[in-house]
Amino acid sequence: MVDMTNASDTPRRWFITGANSGFGLALVHAALSAGDEVVAAVRRPETMADLVAASGGRVSVVELDLGDRDRLRAAVEAAGRIDILVNNAGFGIVGAIEETSEAELRNAMEVMFFGPLELTRLVLPQMRARRAGTVVQLTSMGGMLAFPGVGAYCAAKGALELASEALAGEVAPLGINVLIVEPGAFRTGFAAPAALQAVDARIADYDGTAGATRDGLPTSHGAQEGDPVKAAAAVLEVLGWKEPPLRLALGNDAVDEIRRKLASVGADLDATEHLGRAMSA
Repeated sequence: MVDMTNASDTPRRWFITGANSGFGLALVHAALSAGDEVVAAVRRPETMADLVAASGGRVSVVELDLGDRDRLRAAVEAAGRIDILVNNAGFGIVGAIEETSEAELRNAMEVMFFGPLELTRLVLPQMRARRAGTVVQLTSMGGMLAFPGVGAYCAAKGALELASEALAGEVAPLGINVLIVEPGAFRTGFAAPAALQAVDARIADYDGTAGATRDGLPTSHGAQEGDPVKAAAAVLEVLGWKEPPLRLALGNDAVDEIRRKLASVGADLDATEHLGRAMSA
């Protein structure tokens, strides 16, 4: 069993978005088990009432809408000190690229890219002032690869992943760490029929590709291999390493698919290297 106890005498203060379910809730419990404090950032604060009451004052709640910039700023100001920012909130969206409207794509980017980056920008000044802190970005194995039907989702997660890779290099000299967490399929509410958003349009030509994902993904709800509690424990373990990695892939599917993607990229480089290197005048 992993020892998640915080070695410091001072409890760390976590700010976790989407803290009332899935990975967010698992991370709340893991942080509390480690002796830390949590600011739970959720759209419906009432969903955290029981946990707040049982926490002995170690959980506070702020209302957060990732599309509302004023509320983002107010939530960060209300939170006070933030040692670990966890950008976790998001949603699943399925549909072929041609089926996905600009409005649907923009909404996915707003919630899973622009909102998390704005929160990160709002928290970084206090971390820079202390020369300490950690930003945890919950992307997905879909931040490293994509398959038919999840182009909008993977575009948002991939954008956050690459921005976070750049961020890691920018803030490392300032004593701030960045951890990109790439889960595969876990038993969260992600694929629940009520939560998973299918795009409005449907084109029959895509029924065998994106359509198969659209129809099949909801059937996986509750049967996924991954355990969110184990994922939260892995995150806390890695955060305790002297030299934490930039990326943490979680789940057999994530590890296998990311390795397959890297091998595919390598194979393309091998096949086209003679052309790529022939560009000099």
